[in-house]
Amino acid sequence: MRTGEPLPAVGDVLAALATGMWHWDTATGTVSVDAEAARLLGLPAEQAVLTEAQVRARLHPVDWNEITGVVQLAVAEGTLAEVRIRIMDERNRITRVVRSRSKPAFDPRKKAYELIGTLQEVAEPAPGSPAGRSAVTGDWRRSREAFLLDAGRALAEARSTAEVLRVAAGLSMPGFSPDGLAVFGVEGDRLTVVGHHGQRPGDEGPFLHMALETDYPAAEVVRTGRAVYLSSPEQYKSRYPLTWPLAQRFNRRSWAFLPLTASGRTMGAWMAAFTHPVAFTPDERSVLTTVARMLAQALSRAGTAETERELSENLQRSMMPTLGPEVPGMDVAARYVPTGGGLQVGGDWYDMIPLPGGTSRSGTKSGSGRFALVMGDVQGHDVRAAGLMGQLRIALRAYASEGHPPDAVLSRASRFLHGMTGGDGGDGTELRFATCLYAEVDPRSGVVEIARAGHPDPVIRMADGTVLLRPTAGGLPLGIDPDTDYPTTRFTLEPGETMMICTDGLIETGGHDLDTGWQRIRTVLEQHGGGAEELADALVQAVHGPSSHHTTGPLADRREDDIAVLLLSRHGEGGTALLPEVRRTLLTVAQAEPERVAVARQQLREVLHDWAAEEQVDSAVLLLSELLTNVLVHTDADALLMAEVGGEKGRRRLRVEVTDAGDDLPHKRRPGELASSGRGLVLIELLSDAWGVVPRGRGKSIWFELYECPDGRR
Repeated sequence: MRTGEPLPAVGDVLAALATGMWHWDTATGTVSVDAEAARLLGLPAEQAVLTEAQVRARLHPVDWNEITGVVQLAVAEGTLAEVRIRIMDERNRITRVVRSRSKPAFDPRKKAYELIGTLQEVAEPAPGSPAGRSAVTGDWRRSREAFLLDAGRALAEARSTAEVLRVAAGLSMPGFSPDGLAVFGVEGDRLTVVGHHGQRPGDEGPFLHMALETDYPAAEVVRTGRAVYLSSPEQYKSRYPLTWPLAQRFNRRSWAFLPLTASGRTMGAWMAAFTHPVAFTPDERSVLTTVARMLAQALSRAGTAETERELSENLQRSMMPTLGPEVPGMDVAARYVPTGGGLQVGGDWYDMIPLPGGTSRSGTKSGSGRFALVMGDVQGHDVRAAGLMGQLRIALRAYASEGHPPDAVLSRASRFLHGMTGGDGGDGTELRFATCLYAEVDPRSGVVEIARAGHPDPVIRMADGTVLLRPTAGGLPLGIDPDTDYPTTRFTLEPGETMMICTDGLIETGGHDLDTGWQRIRTVLEQHGGGAEELADALVQAVHGPSSHHTTGPLADRREDDIAVLLLSRHGEGGTALLPEVRRTLLTVAQAEPERVAVARQQLREVLHDWAAEEQVDSAVLLLSELLTNVLVHTDADALLMAEVGGEKGRRRLRVEVTDAGDDLPHKRRPGELASSGRGLVLIELLSDAWGVVPRGRGKSIWFELYECPDGRR
């Protein structure tokens, strides 16, 4: 180069040295290569942007896994990542070996790596030799540490035997990865195959139920607890001549059989087979031994978890009822998900109980097909809680089958549970109590009578998707006070409506409190348009994830309580069904329960949740308070509230009607400036679009109407 001439570009210099440049960004999953790097990868010699899958297809699968381990270790130590990579052609033949040098960086915000490096072709030593292992890994010690770290993490996260076997099959050991694996277990005096990889299905046949006395390496490992290393077919044939024909057909060159030991007991053996000769140096034996120990621990944990899971599932399945035959005019759906961890048994339960003939409080005669829905939660998440749950469920069924009304069923159940625990745990343990909701349903009229013992209130999803929390009277949880009363609340489930009852696990799971958890459930109820079965799945998935039973990972760790949910949907009945544009709610306010005036106000706000003018909503709530308070103050009767919204959105009509059994009709007065009453009808006349008083056969109804107006003006 003459003095004064410009320096050549970096790319030109590297190309002259047969060195390519590449840039890998795991956040976008792309690899950018220049012309030389593309040529070394066996692609056309031109700049290109490739996907990770396109690059991976050109590399030996073992080397791709090695790159990941080396990069992670280089980031942790702040050093360069150097690794040798075998390039493959379309027929999976090695065409060349290249050396990659890069400086990796990790972005914690994106949780992604970015690497800029070079590729240069090098000579490839013979596979399996010390030089060959060095060529593949670059740095044996660093690759081994990275591999063991990843393997330990992956095996620790496996939750089942199948997952453990999948992880084991995907392990890529630095420099001498096996292409055939098998895990042997023990049943009595026989060797069994738990799982295998790298062989065809059915190849395990000759090894199934092999006697432990057989002259076979895995059987010897189980008998003695010592590993067996076979570096060549000749060595295998000389040591185990009787079973050599079984191994010969797999065309392997080296084998390692290691004991799987957990808690001082040899539970099986692990075979790693290689298509190339392996000398099994001390370093290689150290890696294999460490993997075998981690594999044994993972299999032991998975086996224990599967046994506990099977026990809990069988126990819970034996206690959970079927929902019985179809109910004419109604759909019933239920889901139960046990808590994560331990034996996964708890005290949540649900039940559906056919009721005997007779006359209910709502006037329904015998033969009507009435039934009861029960939802309960016994305190605790252990086998004792599950046992108490089973006994309490049987007791509730017995009391219901005797024909007792809802309040009497819960009163008897509370005395039963109190007697079982002696009021203080009975056997010296802490007091056990249970929350419960008992609902008696008449499928023909839609009348529901509910008694509640410390349990969450039911929720109503109207035909148009509006969701209301249905407040019901209640008493203490079962088992605390045997003399507690459980008042009954009665309402009608209108055609097209769905009632949901659940345990608090559905609401509070995932770190939510009652308020935030209820908003999450409310969103699912409002947005879901399917039937009862689909809605039940959607509710569970919103809280628990894709599976309606067991799960793994962080979500399982977040679950603090069992989940139980029960849905009751009423079909439309021809011309009597409410149109989707109509919403209706009914609520009773008793003389002894003035606090339910606040409940009524909240109910009205929920019915008007999408009303155009907020000022009109405030006016409606104010007028409702006046009507209810007037009944409680000036009569000795209870008040029945009916609120109905109908019509096209933006031009809807709200009608609120309060009925009582008092005979005196209200009259509009002109109260003095200092008067403390007499303004109710004046307010109604000023704020409503229409109002009136209707005498009944016994009592009267006062009503008012508001017409939806976007700006709130009449």
